[in-house]
Amino acid sequence: MKSAVSAAILSAMAVSAAPGLLLDVAGPASVVDVNGLTVKATLKNTGDVPLKLLNDPRTILSKAGTNTFSISSASGTPKFTGLYVKYVPSKAAAAPGESTFTVLAPGQSVEVEHNLAGVYNFTQSGEGAYSFGASNVFNFVDEAGELKTIEASSNSHQFKLAGKLSVPHSSSASSSGISRRAVSYTGCTATQQSQISTAATSSNTYVANVNSYLAGISSGTTRYTTWFGTFSTSRYNTVVSHYKNIGTDATSTNYDCTACKTESGIDYSSTYAYVNPGSPGKIYLCGVFWSAPNTGTDSRAGTIVHENSHFTVNGGTQDYVYGQSSAKSLAKSNPAQAILNADNHEYFAENNPALS
Repeated sequence: MKSAVSAAILSAMAVSAAPGLLLDVAGPASVVDVNGLTVKATLKNTGDVPLKLLNDPRTILSKAGTNTFSISSASGTPKFTGLYVKYVPSKAAAAPGESTFTVLAPGQSVEVEHNLAGVYNFTQSGEGAYSFGASNVFNFVDEAGELKTIEASSNSHQFKLAGKLSVPHSSSASSSGISRRAVSYTGCTATQQSQISTAATSSNTYVANVNSYLAGISSGTTRYTTWFGTFSTSRYNTVVSHYKNIGTDATSTNYDCTACKTESGIDYSSTYAYVNPGSPGKIYLCGVFWSAPNTGTDSRAGTIVHENSHFTVNGGTQDYVYGQSSAKSLAKSNPAQAILNADNHEYFAENNPALS
């Protein structure tokens, strides 16, 4: 009898010890200049257990100028002009640096301010009333060391915008006009230059092999459907155009080896690379890039494919999901997003393990 009671108590304790998050976003009710569009995000641990949360660049926990917010009005959505980041949650979870995580005890909150000037351009969508919210899915490492996801309860906010509708992005990744004739380097050691050169050549090989493969199929193969979902001619044509646009860009790019260390909001130790989608020919390399293999899953060559797919001129892919498992799930659940997700393009090119 006692053992049954003890088991019931333990079961009840296990049920009560559940994680929970509440995300609140707030901002000014009215903004006359986009420079004043600062959003305060508050994340509170409403559960019974501590949460070790990853500072994923897609979430409010990262102050990087990434596409963290969904903003819309009756006249449309603003253009995203910030950064796209190559990030793998499972790799980040194994990173030793404290800057990779935010730890919240039960009942504890963290506030993070985001200035959206330079991250979103409201010129096309214009003046008027907007509603906005933030991504509410977070990665955390549980007490057993397992990487898991949690969905926060969240709200939305409204504001009115008038006057100045855009400013240039202040990031180091806002440069343009890069000469695209050969591989070039900024702040890279001789060893890094050699690694980049090898990776760029391998990246070109990946893309060439993909273009050859795609030219030889006219229906859904295992490889295609794994990464891009159910075959349709229109989606297939979109994928084909992306890789054709990328072409040999890898060997006509400037690679920056130092800017990532000082880029606001970017965690060097848990990030592979980042780009500004409107500045083709410039890729910024971060800490994880150097420990990655030259080819294979989440490789240096694959990272270059990933980043080149983000450039608007190549197709303008997004970062809807990160990692192989999530990319496969996206292909099954939402092929329309899979063909616009950078990691799906990378994993299709890396083809590891090999699929036919």
